[in-house]
Amino acid sequence: MTELPNESWFFISEGILFLIWAIAVFFFSQITVKNIEKEMAKENKMPPEWDRGIGARLPAYALVILFPNINRHGSLIDVKSTLRYARKIDWYLSLFVNMASALFFTVMFSGYFLYAP
Repeated sequence: MTELPNESWFFISEGILFLIWAIAVFFFSQITVKNIEKEMAKENKMPPEWDRGIGARLPAYALVILFPNINRHGSLIDVKSTLRYARKIDWYLSLFVNMASALFFTVMFSGYFLYAP
């Protein structure tokens, strides 16, 4: 039986972390962001037009929900409305997406420095 070298284990774990991160972003955008933007649309508060499709506001929503007491001066989103419409499940999804992002990017950048030519 052949053993996998350390580099192969690293790439397998990075692929699994990527899938976890993708699932976290998908569920956060489909459950949390759609709910918040639906509620904000009832008040005629729309997301920025330039952000249609690129998703730059997703990390902003995640950080505002996870850390509600941080003072934000120039945010991409309406912070007060976001905090008003955030539910308890949104906090857990925000924690999941932030932890998955931090873990995925930490392992990815460390792999770059370990295995890059």
